[in-house]
Amino acid sequence: MIFQYADAELKAEREIVPETVKQKGLAFQYVAAELKANREIVLETVEQNGLAFQYAAAELQADREIVLAVVKQNGSAFQYAAAELRISRQT
Repeated sequence: MIFQYADAELKAEREIVPETVKQKGLAFQYVAAELKANREIVLETVEQNGLAFQYAAAELQADREIVLAVVKQNGSAFQYAAAELRISRQT
């Protein structure tokens, strides 16, 4: 994945990142931390590739709407949801 070698500025670019992760969802792991905490970008990303959810900021891994989008895209990515959501599903 060439995005991992991109300049830090590109990895933080709001216009470039969504297009990059649309092409290759797992490129999300190389995105700048502030964008991994951006709800809109995370939601767009997991709708394309649920497994990219593992790289989202912890607070968004506890967001029910995002978790629902993750499960719709790839049920096995539910394992990356915050513990409190995984536990509430089991009870």
